[in-house]
Formats: sequence, structure tokens, C-alpha cells
Amino acid sequence: MTNQELVTCALNNIPIKIAIINNESLGMVRQWQTLFYNGRHSNTDLHSWRIPDFVKLAEAMGCVGLRAETPAEVDMVIKQALEINDKPVVIDFVVHKDAMVWPMVAAGTSNSDIKVAKDLAPAWDEEEL
Repeated sequence: MTNQELVTCALNNIPIKIAIINNESLGMVRQWQTLFYNGRHSNTDLHSWRIPDFVKLAEAMGCVGLRAETPAEVDMVIKQALEINDKPVVIDFVVHKDAMVWPMVAAGTSNSDIKVAKDLAPAWDEEEL
């Protein structure tokens, strides 16, 4: 929603690091459908493989774009991003479609009812990643 701000950062040499948790779907909506609507998923799968391509988008905005597609690549890509100090860096972390973001607060509850991952996240085989 704020991709154009990458241009502002690039033009002003602001070396921020942006991490995208990319499950190639409408992730937060899918998470709510999984947790609160018994997994009845509706219109959350984007049916795409890299649309948008966040690495290319970052580069088009004058930033560095990096991608980690496997858990084995995460440390290397983070290290690479931290070594860049003269322009913004966008890292596209590709995760499973059912990866969830924690902690979270459900609608209509107080912040004291915060939910954490523990045993709530679905399990999947390493082969599915």
C-alpha cells in the first residue's frame, strides 16, 4: 500500500530494510479465515507465482530487491541486506500459503487477549515449502 514511499527513501538515501512475508495470497485475510471461519477460504488465493514480483518492484523504485525462497537462504539474505548501507533494501521472504503472522489481536477483543503462535499455526510438510 505504500510502495511509492520506497522512491522517497531511494531519492534521500535512506537505507531502511523492508521485509515482506510473501505467502502469495492475501495472507492476513487467509489467516483470519483459517482461525475464525474454520478454514473456509474465500478469494484469498492470488493464483499467481510472483505477481507482483517484489524484487523487480523494489528495483524499479530505486531500491535493492532480494529474495529468500527457502529457510536455508534466510540468514544469507539478511546478511546481504545488512551490508547495504547506501539505499533501501526490500527482502521478499517466500513462505507457505498458510504461514501466519503473530502476535495478533482478534476483532472485538482487548489487547490483553493477544494471540500468539504456539499451537495455533497449521502444520505442513517440509516438502510443501
